[in-house]
Amino acid sequence: MNNNLKQFLDNAFKPYGNFPARNDVEQELLANLTEKYNDLKAEGKTDDEAYKLTTESFGDVSEIMDQMQHVPGQKPQEISSIHSFLKETFKMAKQSRSKFAATELKQSDLSGTSLIGADFSFTSLAGTNFDGSDLTHATFRGSELTKATFKGANATGASFTGSDLHDAQFDNANLSNVQFSASALKGVSLKNTILDGTSFNHSDVRDVVFDGLTLNGTNFDRTSLKGASFKKCVFNNASFHHAEVKKTSFDGATMDKVTYALLKGMKANVDNVTIQ
Repeated sequence: MNNNLKQFLDNAFKPYGNFPARNDVEQELLANLTEKYNDLKAEGKTDDEAYKLTTESFGDVSEIMDQMQHVPGQKPQEISSIHSFLKETFKMAKQSRSKFAATELKQSDLSGTSLIGADFSFTSLAGTNFDGSDLTHATFRGSELTKATFKGANATGASFTGSDLHDAQFDNANLSNVQFSASALKGVSLKNTILDGTSFNHSDVRDVVFDGLTLNGTNFDRTSLKGASFKKCVFNNASFHHAEVKKTSFDGATMDKVTYALLKGMKANVDNVTIQ
């Protein structure tokens, strides 16, 4: 099957000629496709089913690569490494609602890239760099994003539903109206983030630090918040229905009467808070 996947890649790269990074790119992608094929086989898929699903997962990436030769000022021979090559191909996705679902993109550098409405569902993105990128309305449903970085990114309206975000970094990011529903967020860094209308419902947010943030309409319903810290936060219409808050710190926080009453009724420690 390795030969079949190699032939598939050879055919996909024919339109681009022998640019300097071609061997590196093909070897990297062949390893990724082989890994995906083996995973599908381990799940019980037949040879044909696994091959079909594997090659289909590559389709959208090849479309973007095909656009490179038509972009003014972009010369394939100038690209010298697999990482810079992949970064340039993703830049072609600017404002195009591109789909990269079910692909292997671990530790890719997509910083400063416009990926408005891009679909990364069920994609392996562990360690990927999205710093400063525009991810407005992007979708990361069911994706692996452990240790990914989104520092200074604009992810307004993005969806991370059902994703693994352990130790991801969102410092200084705009996460307004983002959906983190049913996600694993333990160890996430949220320093100076905007969380207006953001939803964490049904998620694991244990030990996450929200200190000093202003939370307008933020949703923590049915969320595990054991060990989480909201010191000196400002709460406006935040929701904590059925959340685990008994071992959550709200020291020095300022909150509206409704939020205060809700937390107190749930046995949270709200002795040292200011009611506005």
